[in-house]
This record gives sequence, C-alpha cells and structure tokens, in this order.
Amino acid sequence: MTKHKMTADERRHYILQLLMEAKEPISGRDISVRVGVSRQVIVGDMALLKAKNEPILATSQGYIYMSDQQQESGIERTIACYHTPENTAEELNILVDHGVFVKDVTVDHPVYGEFKAQLRISNRKEVERFIDQIESSSASLLLELTDGIHLHTIVAQSEDLLDEAEEALGEAGFLVDKKV
Repeated sequence: MTKHKMTADERRHYILQLLMEAKEPISGRDISVRVGVSRQVIVGDMALLKAKNEPILATSQGYIYMSDQQQESGIERTIACYHTPENTAEELNILVDHGVFVKDVTVDHPVYGEFKAQLRISNRKEVERFIDQIESSSASLLLELTDGIHLHTIVAQSEDLLDEAEEALGEAGFLVDKKV
C-alpha cells in the first residue's frame, strides 16, 4: 500500500483538525513529524492559516486553536516588571501561585518597537516547561532586550487575586517602581 503524499491544502486542513481536537498545545516539531515536512514548512502553514483568520496561537508550549470556550475569562491587568533572566521562574511562579494566568509578555525595544509573545502560563508545570524550553534552545528572554523591563498581561477571576499577586511581586522586588 502506498502512502498518499498530502497536498499543501490537505496538510493545512489536517493541521487545523489536529489543533481543533487537541486538549493541549502541540509543538511545531510534533506537527512536522506527523505530516512529514520540515518545521519551517509548518511555520509557513501556520502563517497562512492565521492569514485566513483561523484563531491559532503560537505559545511557548506549542500551537493551540482558540475556540470560544478556550478563551481565558476573568479580569485582565497589565503590570510592569523588572528582574534579571535568572529570576524569571520565580516571577512566574509567584503569579501562578496566586491563581493568576500569565497571558503574555511585552517589551518595548528602542529600535524595533513593541514585541509581544503569548505565554499562556497558568501553573508551575507550565513555568517549568517554559524555562526548560528557553534553556534547551539557548533562546533569549524578551526582557534581555530591555535590560529586564517588561510587561505582563495577567488574568484572574477577581481583582483581589490580581492585587495579591501584584503585591507579592512588589515584595520580591519584581515590579517597576510606580514613582519612576
């Protein structure tokens, strides 16, 4: 029996179905192995699917399809943080330990402008996975572009949870001083 090689359209349809049925993010590498193409082809496929307004998010854990039910709900707040790369896990763990979902990270580069990356971290296991990915890929954290200053969009079910998380970050010395 010969295996049918997928056309590009068939591959993108398969990828979309895969993401829609997935219960957790799927890495580009995993998708590339499943469909028998390079990781770079998958990056291109994702760009084309996003251009067709498919709600696909690239996160630190992999690609996810954002159905209406999967949209995070709650109260959003943007906080300004400052720390060294070595303190990243501690910062993220403080947030998730206070029941906060870390939606993204943003930096304002002096030449290129704003860079935003979806993090979508809600527990210590996801923090650990994110840190492992950074270390194993020798990638730089966005905060390294701005000497440690960065923003996070955080989401929680109440203002109290956001306040408590922000207070804990302040006590750890991770908030940009509001007087600056």
